[in-house]
Amino acid sequence: MSAPIAPLPATRIGRHVFAWGTRTFVMGIVNVTPDSFSGDGLLMAAGGSTATDAAASAAAAAVALEAAVEAAVTQARRMVDEGADILDVGGESTRPGHVPVPAEEEAARVVPVIAAIHAALPELPISVDTSKADVAAAALDAGAVLLNDVWGVGGDGAMARLAGERQVPLIVMHNRAEASYEDFVAELLADLSGALTRAQGLGVPRQNLIVDPGFGFGKTPEHNLELLRHLRDVRALGYPVLLGTSRKSTLGRVLGGVPTEERLEATLATTALGVAGGADIVRVHDVLANVRTARMSDAIVRGGFR
Repeated sequence: MSAPIAPLPATRIGRHVFAWGTRTFVMGIVNVTPDSFSGDGLLMAAGGSTATDAAASAAAAAVALEAAVEAAVTQARRMVDEGADILDVGGESTRPGHVPVPAEEEAARVVPVIAAIHAALPELPISVDTSKADVAAAALDAGAVLLNDVWGVGGDGAMARLAGERQVPLIVMHNRAEASYEDFVAELLADLSGALTRAQGLGVPRQNLIVDPGFGFGKTPEHNLELLRHLRDVRALGYPVLLGTSRKSTLGRVLGGVPTEERLEATLATTALGVAGGADIVRVHDVLANVRTARMSDAIVRGGFR
């Protein structure tokens, strides 16, 4: 068994203080999209319109969104009952080949959902999964208390500045446009270190930063597996680590091409090994199974079982 996972300074997320190193926290995924890779997009479930008339199409979209909001609140309640500590709401798919969504449309998807979940579960920390600062600002106004940006501190740094101005934590994820590396682990750590330093320079306090090594983003399947083997090195940067492997394509590739809906066992394996590697948060679709896996793993890795 490797050395114990070191505690880190706690982070306040909304009304809750997260004491890193005491246990693994579970983030449930709420996708308000019609094209989620995992097949759980609530707009997909709500159905779309085949109408060609603009007014009819707009009306159908409004009905679909209303249904998605109701479904999101139901899903949120279930995930909390199953043990979720945080919910992450996203309105734009980040799967390979996804179609970019304009900021106005993305905000129209996530803001009503965040507002409804916040009204139903006011104590629950809600994260918004977006790379657009305008969408993030609207989400914060609706009740979100955490920003999750798949491009780390990229572009003009607007997301980091927003996090600093609003005094909310920021998840900085590693990503590259192409999976090209000469020394993968060294470059992963260097990229993350640079992004975290830049975020602090843009006004985000160190204790408000969470790092995500970006499993499945700008990496080959081989890179993703190597990332898991070196998760302790990511944790050694001195920031809490979020791990998001749930249902991703690398898991299907390893298991010979199993479809998305058959990747639960593979996800649970990465959750258990992620906990052993120092993950502080696991971002998942299947909350109950992952909560149980994390609790068992915590009992072994972190000790303190009662």
